[in-house]
Amino acid sequence: MSEDKNKFINDAGKNGLILAAVAAIYFLVTTFMGKIEHGGFILTLLSFVLWAAKFSLCIWLMVGFLRAFAAENEYNRSKTFRYGANIALCSSLVYSGFYLLYVTVIDTGFFSGVFDSVAQVYSSFLTSEEMERMMNMESSMPTVSFFVNFFWCSLLGIIISAIAAGKICGSDDPFANDNR
Repeated sequence: MSEDKNKFINDAGKNGLILAAVAAIYFLVTTFMGKIEHGGFILTLLSFVLWAAKFSLCIWLMVGFLRAFAAENEYNRSKTFRYGANIALCSSLVYSGFYLLYVTVIDTGFFSGVFDSVAQVYSSFLTSEEMERMMNMESSMPTVSFFVNFFWCSLLGIIISAIAAGKICGSDDPFANDNR
């Protein structure tokens, strides 16, 4: 593996860790806010404001990472897009792994409360057999959540990378083969 490729992967990994850390901090803050019993509308509003701030910060960071990379690589759209996609995949993997660790080791009852609330709301609408099937889904939720988080975070990051690479580097073909 060449030195340039090592630097490419290392830098993308480091930037992915930064994005994953932002998402993990947001997750922890909102999770602990959710444990406050009498927050009501104010906590919901604060949670939305924090989500908007996290989302904006992640986009701002991603665009900044891509601008810095593009400046070092003659504003090559294809390379910049690939760099952003690697950041997105690394960030998604780290964040999804953190989420899985949290719900399986740190807070093993994370989904229990959710499923208990759903059971209370839908108990009059569902048969006992349907309720049992729904409650049996709880054990598979950590794994399902890992893959759902990974998929959506990766997809969103790749879309942001494609848009940002186009804005930063101009209009060459992002999927062109540049022998890399």
